[in-house]
Amino acid sequence: MSEKFDVIVIGAGPAGYHAAIRAAQLGMKVACIDAALGKDGKPALGGTCLRVGCIPSKALLDSSRQFWNLGHIFGEHGITTKDAAIDVGTMVGRKDKIVKQFTGGIASLFKANKITPYYGFAVLHPNKVVKVAQHEGGEIELTATNIIIAAGSDSIELPFAKFGEHIVDNVGALDFTAVPKRFGVIGAGVIGLELGSVWNRLGAEVTILEALPTFLAAADAEVGKVSAREFKKQKLDIRLGAKVSATEVKKDGVHVTYTDDKGEQTIVVDKLLVAVGRRAATKNLLAEGTGVKLDARGMIEVDAHCHTGVDGIWAVGDCVRGPMLAHKGFEEGIAVAELIAGLPGHVNFDTIPWVIYTEPEIAWVGKTEEQLKADGVPYKAGSFPFAAVGRAVAMAEPAGFVKVLAHAETDRILGMHLVGANVSELVHEGVLAMEFKGSAEDLARICHAHPSLSEAVHDAAMAVDKRAIHKAN
Repeated sequence: MSEKFDVIVIGAGPAGYHAAIRAAQLGMKVACIDAALGKDGKPALGGTCLRVGCIPSKALLDSSRQFWNLGHIFGEHGITTKDAAIDVGTMVGRKDKIVKQFTGGIASLFKANKITPYYGFAVLHPNKVVKVAQHEGGEIELTATNIIIAAGSDSIELPFAKFGEHIVDNVGALDFTAVPKRFGVIGAGVIGLELGSVWNRLGAEVTILEALPTFLAAADAEVGKVSAREFKKQKLDIRLGAKVSATEVKKDGVHVTYTDDKGEQTIVVDKLLVAVGRRAATKNLLAEGTGVKLDARGMIEVDAHCHTGVDGIWAVGDCVRGPMLAHKGFEEGIAVAELIAGLPGHVNFDTIPWVIYTEPEIAWVGKTEEQLKADGVPYKAGSFPFAAVGRAVAMAEPAGFVKVLAHAETDRILGMHLVGANVSELVHEGVLAMEFKGSAEDLARICHAHPSLSEAVHDAAMAVDKRAIHKAN
């Protein structure tokens, strides 16, 4: 006889664990099923984000940044060092400790909220039956009034670049035992740039091959231009319009063949990261007859409220439409739990922030200038450089700028685009202002502390109407 729940959540990643906890807070009996194992072979909740994505990559980014600053910025402060070295094993061990802390934290939250965890592979069957092949052995059957699918996503593997010892995805690139002398990356997206930055800072010669002719095509063009210039200074070799066609592992390294406007070329690297995107992890998830539909990309089809069209079955996070971002999954998971409880759950896709945690950081929310032009929306723009911000210069991090885009007639903020130190935090000024339908003038009239990096946001908002104090308008 199967055990009955109010809600079963399939997947304990960002979308899944938020959905489970919120549903439990609302008084529902909740089960959450997850198949992931940690490096120690034990169940590890938290999904890709906590185990092999957002959190561990930020740990390595911080460690590598400290090392980079030691050799490149500390001298400006009068701090001298001699024979600085990085112990990769210690750095990776610190990362693993942080991961274990956070995955264990999710387990504690489940216990505190009386959520029943099951560890194994789940398959959804008709009539809201979920069968779980447990890691400990045996299959159990669960049923629920509502099922929330939060299966997440997997790295895309190229047919000519199979993952192994020398060709890796993000998981492998987080666990190198030594700094590769030559590190190749296919894809100049978030993962490629962040992990490329980590190993570049530690001394690797990094070559990033991007098939598109434009750098950071999804971002504002000025953001892409300024970011590319800064990465070039850091000796990140980013080659655009480079379409990889073959790889071969030989004794001297991985031979990578690609074609660009100069014709066919080959580079040889010691390690190759494939970072060309992710796909929904829906393979073998659905039995025949559930009524849940997948699109051509393997994503679960849902409406604006994350409902699949099958009574009581919902889907959230990376396995449905929209950006594959942990915080987007957070909001969808909470919204669905609240909808199930009869509350007005909602996610505003227009104000989801994007961040790339390189150095300098890159962040944006809302529309780019290129999108506004294409849509025929009248707008005005104001920007301000960090080079004119006292705090940024005092930190020896003057690179980048803030740009505010507002409607030419209503002055409502339509987008904010940032490159610079700590802009992963500053972008939320734009998110908050846009959520409250604020104008550039609203932002310009809010007092910002001096000296602070946030002054760049203030002056950019003032510059929309050509009244920035600290620059010629």
